[in-house]
Amino acid sequence: MELVLVADPMCSWCYGFSQELERLIQRHPSTSIQVVLGGLRAGATDVLNDAGKQFRLHHWEKVEQASGARFNRDGLLGRVGFVYDTEPVCRAVVTARILRPDFDPFTVFRAYQHAFYVEAADTTDGLALAEIGSRALSTAWDTVSADEFLRTWKLQSTIDKTAADFAIARAMGVNSFPNLFLKKSERLYEVSNGYTSVDQMEKVLSIIAA
Repeated sequence: MELVLVADPMCSWCYGFSQELERLIQRHPSTSIQVVLGGLRAGATDVLNDAGKQFRLHHWEKVEQASGARFNRDGLLGRVGFVYDTEPVCRAVVTARILRPDFDPFTVFRAYQHAFYVEAADTTDGLALAEIGSRALSTAWDTVSADEFLRTWKLQSTIDKTAADFAIARAMGVNSFPNLFLKKSERLYEVSNGYTSVDQMEKVLSIIAA
């Protein structure tokens, strides 16, 4: 089974949904996932103020109630001068794809979600993104240095490829996240539009397969 996930690492509903998607993968271990980065707030320049923090905490509470996902609220409240720009972290996922095209992109995507929502890492900072990405990509038999990751992340070609992902998401008609599609015979079938439980995804997949 080949799935296409259109999402953003700093989208809270995507974070909650990823747990359901992991459960789906556990039920279907041979599943492959292509990740298309959505660019939820790519290029944003406004500093996250108290009202913006409370707005996000309100959404986080809803996601937590629906999914049980853990959130580091103190980490968000403690941010000073933080610009909620999702382009850097989307570009980091693309960087991982460039450096290790055969590596599972969903694993890297999840690593950045955990870093932002649980560890309160600054996922707009290149150095932090490089450290997280190098750890996610490094295995017992293959290592990616943070320096190599950062160099690739900074390249104009990587910036361009990230923008291409955003364009692909728009061309697919996706304007909110997450979205999940099944790729079958070179066609895309929508499995989920927004947060969806693993059982509901199974029902949709069975209908598509019928």
